Amino acid sequence: MFLIVTNKDRFQKFFSKESLIKLSISNKNMNKTTRNILLFITLILMTIALARPVMNEKEQSFKQEVASIVVAIDVSKSMLATDVYPNRLAFAKQKLLNLIELSKKNALAVTLFGKNSFILSPVTQDFNSLKILVENLNTGLNFDNGSNIFSALETTNKLLKDYKNKNLILLTDGGNNQSYEKEIEYAKQNSINIYTIAIGTKKPAPIKLEDGNFLTKEDGSIITVTLNENIKNLSLSTNGGYIESSNSNDDIKQILADIDAKSSKKELESKKFKTYTELFYYPLAFAIFILFIAFSSLPNLKRRSLKTLLTFFLLANFTQQSKAFEFDFKNIEKANKYYENKDYKNAIKEYEKIAKTPEAKYNLANSYYKNNEYDKALKTYKEVVSSNKELEYKKLHNLGNTYVKLNDLQNAKKMYENALKIKEDKETKENLKKVEEALNKKENKQNKPENQNNKDDKNKEQEQNKDSQKQNKDSQEQKENKQNSNKEQKNKEDKEKESNKNQQINKTQKENLEQTAKEPKKISDLEEKKWLEELQKQKTPVLLKKVETKSEDNSSTPW
Repeated sequence: MFLIVTNKDRFQKFFSKESLIKLSISNKNMNKTTRNILLFITLILMTIALARPVMNEKEQSFKQEVASIVVAIDVSKSMLATDVYPNRLAFAKQKLLNLIELSKKNALAVTLFGKNSFILSPVTQDFNSLKILVENLNTGLNFDNGSNIFSALETTNKLLKDYKNKNLILLTDGGNNQSYEKEIEYAKQNSINIYTIAIGTKKPAPIKLEDGNFLTKEDGSIITVTLNENIKNLSLSTNGGYIESSNSNDDIKQILADIDAKSSKKELESKKFKTYTELFYYPLAFAIFILFIAFSSLPNLKRRSLKTLLTFFLLANFTQQSKAFEFDFKNIEKANKYYENKDYKNAIKEYEKIAKTPEAKYNLANSYYKNNEYDKALKTYKEVVSSNKELEYKKLHNLGNTYVKLNDLQNAKKMYENALKIKEDKETKENLKKVEEALNKKENKQNKPENQNNKDDKNKEQEQNKDSQKQNKDSQEQKENKQNSNKEQKNKEDKEKESNKNQQINKTQKENLEQTAKEPKKISDLEEKKWLEELQKQKTPVLLKKVETKSEDNSSTPW
């Protein structure tokens, strides 16, 4: 402010005030000092706006009441059956994630049960952390054989000992038992309401292990399992509910609604928050108004008009671009929804509107491919040019698939080979093998007619030679009889020598086995490297706390 007031104009340094008044022409616009003062005032007002002044500041608090629920997932071998996609255990894990999303008014704990129970998470409302734990849970973990529902009840009783109502949701295929009288008695004594979401079908299904093989009995026959509906009595006898799982979330919503209606809720600590009326927009609006006045009174009208036109043009252009971006996002959302719903025709229409970037062109090509328009898909894939290695790999892989559909196996082979140079992928390797096998079959078919002609010529020669061979048979048979007698004697001698050698070898093997039994077992370097690689590939490990049980599962069908 001192500089604005005291700083003199360059003309004032050379002329007096009286002479300047006589020489100067009256200026209708504001002078430099006035404009600087206005700018300074806007700066002060904007600083006040940034300070966010408020009024009517009040502190309020609210109390939250929640129902407590333990969710127990069955991790027995039968949960690996594939009658539900991809298998029962993976389906149950997804159900749990959906349940966490819908349980905003509840406090949840998560346990796993097989032969024993394991605590994944105690009772919590930190659903973000709980989701991370569930997502990182490896469904391929090898738990002990068994389906001990009694241990799940014991764990629930421990986790919810401070709650009046104890609610347990079982995600299971029904376990092994034919009756659950012991479990019903324990649940009634400890006021546990058991709800069951039954996962599985009534059709027999094999248990597919992680290595791709099916679980078998001792006699080698494949084990098949069905949904055990006897668990329905457990739920209906303990003030709970039973429902068969569905692909929608209706099953979860019905159970949560029933729990909400029946359970007495526990009050959590009250939370405090402040409320107030914001006032920052008053000084900000006033500052913008003064700023507009300061800039609108520029001395050179020609320059001002040019500047205003330029700024107007730039603003107009920017708004058009922003609208274009906005519409692009809308088109992308529409296209993605159509693609997910397998409405590929409408997806193509939306992707065509925004097919400017490599990603958009890639999505358009995928839509053509799914709509069986392979020529258009091929053309569009070729237009995708990107420095992104992942996108380039996907493009080459899909080009290979497109060439296969067009029955151009040579080009398909090239595309798969180029894709594998960027990224080693199991699916691409399998596709390449299939293409190579198909090409080999074609070559063999082409060579067949020539081979048949050669066979005919050979047959004629063989017939001509048959007569001459018959004549020589008699003489050869006599010679062979003599040779066979000599061979028999040699074979007897060789057998005796081999038996002596085998006895010596068996002795040395026994000695080696005795030595290895005495020495401690060690993992070879190669095996250790394999284990380390597998551990590195896994997600963040999840810690499970084992809970001891009073009743073990001694079922004859432990899976």
